[in-house]
Amino acid sequence: MFIAKVTGSVISTQKVDTMVGHKLLVVEPYRLEAKDRQSLVTTGRTFVAVDMLGSGVGDFVLITQGSSARLTPETKSLPIDCVVIGIVDRAHIESTCVFDRAEDTDQPPAKAQPTPAPKPKPKPKSVPKPEPTPSPEKPSEQDSES
Repeated sequence: MFIAKVTGSVISTQKVDTMVGHKLLVVEPYRLEAKDRQSLVTTGRTFVAVDMLGSGVGDFVLITQGSSARLTPETKSLPIDCVVIGIVDRAHIESTCVFDRAEDTDQPPAKAQPTPAPKPKPKPKSVPKPEPTPSPEKPSEQDSES
């Protein structure tokens, strides 16, 4: 078994019948950092694994490869070479915790939903300008003399 990080997914619309309905993930195996042995680092390799558990991008998972991938009841008849068999919550080496899912800041938000586009603001209705009120007429000279 290996610890790996899910880094992507594979979509295949045409495949053998036994593979229909199985989620395919791109996984990248990790190993213990050799010098300080305080963290996990990538091996630089990638594999396509069948996901039997519902893991997603950013999750650290347990994978098996080769004929071991076909030893579970769910995978015994599948033509696969790599399968996700567990989702890692924590990993300890000696007395050091090298991974804790609850503290992993690289995790994307669970089931992040796209932000909807803002609705356009309605245009203000054009209000007709009021017509000017007629000004009172000046009295004529004749009116003022009387």
